[in-house]
Amino acid sequence: MPELPDIVVYLEALEKRILAQRLERVRIASPFLLRTATPPLASAEGQKVTRLRRMGKRICIGLENDIWLVLHLMIAGRLHWKKRDAKLSPPRGLAAFDFENGTLLWTEAGSKKRASLHVVAGEAGLGALDPGGIEVLDVDLAQFATALTSANHTLKRALTDPRLFSGIGNAYSDEILFEARLSPLALTQKLKREEIERLFSATRKSLADWTERLRQEAGDEFPEKVTAFREGMAAHGRYKESCPRCSAKIQRIRYAANETNYCPNCQTGGKLLADRSLSRLLREDWPRSPEELEMLKRGS
Repeated sequence: MPELPDIVVYLEALEKRILAQRLERVRIASPFLLRTATPPLASAEGQKVTRLRRMGKRICIGLENDIWLVLHLMIAGRLHWKKRDAKLSPPRGLAAFDFENGTLLWTEAGSKKRASLHVVAGEAGLGALDPGGIEVLDVDLAQFATALTSANHTLKRALTDPRLFSGIGNAYSDEILFEARLSPLALTQKLKREEIERLFSATRKSLADWTERLRQEAGDEFPEKVTAFREGMAAHGRYKESCPRCSAKIQRIRYAANETNYCPNCQTGGKLLADRSLSRLLREDWPRSPEELEMLKRGS
């Protein structure tokens, strides 16, 4: 799912292309995309774009009549800038926003259509969609600590909770925790002050560094290589690869459709965290360390 750095770079590219441009037409190909009925989608057509905003992982396009288009790309949604009146081809094509100078094409890979478009009126309409998480790059350590310790969750869950923190998802939470040298399963209310300070610094650094990196990668082009797995990531998507800091093998915890990647040496003191599916199978035989896991694999 595109997260804060990806959304910021998308917005910067859109600002160059659609700000002050008139939205001539909106074409919807997927019946599941539009999640609101009032105001009608037609109220956006013929209006100039006056504002662009990020709300968590959503892209908000403000029009001159105070109507907002709120795009949530979810896991597989992507944006593309094409020539005017570009062809909209389902099932990947979800919607097209036609401007005089080009077309913003919205696609979604896969069969599960999760992306959503909301049409809302004014700040009140936007506020109803806002989960309320704080912007880490805009707050101080005290505000960060208050949000982090407001409930006793694992660090992974807390960082990816949009009600606590805005714009952080599965990929960048792995990078943040690696940078902070903290376990994804550490409990927020049991962290020491020094650990909270380290996490705060790591969160700001990771998000700022990756935003600048993606900005440089895109240059003046529209960002087309938006992915959760990027060259240069330290932990996310690097299962069984060497940790860039200590050379231990990156490990993972799998749950539902997601997985958490971490270094057992740098982040968990040499302890192998229990993978839910494998630990149910192995039970008391679950290996306690990466070394035991390797021995178990060689003996199988």
